[in-house]
Amino acid sequence: MLKVEMKDIVEAYGRIRNYVQKTPLIYSPETSERTGSEVWFKMENLQPIGAYKLRGAMNNILGMSEEDLKCGVVAASAGNHSQAVAYAAKSKGVSAVVCVPESTPMNKRYGAIKHGARLVVYGPNYEDAENRAHEIEAEEGRKFVHAYESNETIAGQGTVAIESLLEKGDFDAILVPTGGGGLLCGVAIAAKAMNPDIKVYGLQTNTSAPWDKSFHERKLNNDCPFLPTCADGLEGAITWPNVELALTCVDDIFVVDEERTREGIKWMAQKHHYMIEGASATCLAALFEDHQELKGKKVLCIITGGNIDLDKFCEICEKDY
Repeated sequence: MLKVEMKDIVEAYGRIRNYVQKTPLIYSPETSERTGSEVWFKMENLQPIGAYKLRGAMNNILGMSEEDLKCGVVAASAGNHSQAVAYAAKSKGVSAVVCVPESTPMNKRYGAIKHGARLVVYGPNYEDAENRAHEIEAEEGRKFVHAYESNETIAGQGTVAIESLLEKGDFDAILVPTGGGGLLCGVAIAAKAMNPDIKVYGLQTNTSAPWDKSFHERKLNNDCPFLPTCADGLEGAITWPNVELALTCVDDIFVVDEERTREGIKWMAQKHHYMIEGASATCLAALFEDHQELKGKKVLCIITGGNIDLDKFCEICEKDY
């Protein structure tokens, strides 16, 4: 069972703060005017690897024993976690192997290689890549760094909430793109500890939404369509430990439309001149869809990453929404 408390996130904040970027918190007058909410963006796409995942990976690496570090690390990822582990390991002179599925965009593969990791491309989905990573863990004696189902990862990801709320503590709601749930749980635990009245909502697209049934039925349910999506960082089956933890601290899960998510990518490029991933754009989609819980509220959107495939980005931006 996962167990993460505010003290763990505070400790992670102190541990990683010299290794990660303090990302900007920016107000969006255009999005606020369109949606009737006061909208702010936490720009985690400006981390050195282009995504928030560096926080959790760095907390894992910095918390390891010297013996573990000598053995090296291994991780599985749909993309951004692989870059994060590669970057964190390189910063401490540690050997890293990262396993990604065949669907992982080329730019995310190159990111892991650029930071010195040995890249293993295996299987059509994340589950296959994770199984291969565990085989390498056993074969080579490496320490496995989980992308989301880990106390250390969740605590590291939760530091984004501490950083945001220390700068502006009066948000009414936080929108969190949700894949495995590490970021969602970390943000919710930290945010509720700092402001018990704040609402935290997880986001998935209607092309891949196992969190919807699992959260509302209060039991694991991966019986849903898994279709191609621009939010590739959020797709795939989930596991119970993160759902169980989320049920103690998260207010609700919103399922947003794939087309509105694509519109969010184009909107961010037009209005703020940033390329963001589909996962990040689920925040815009939720606001565009007029959820009553957000109307008239001060809303923090976690812009989780900017590592979108260039061809996909251009194709999305050429369309009208």
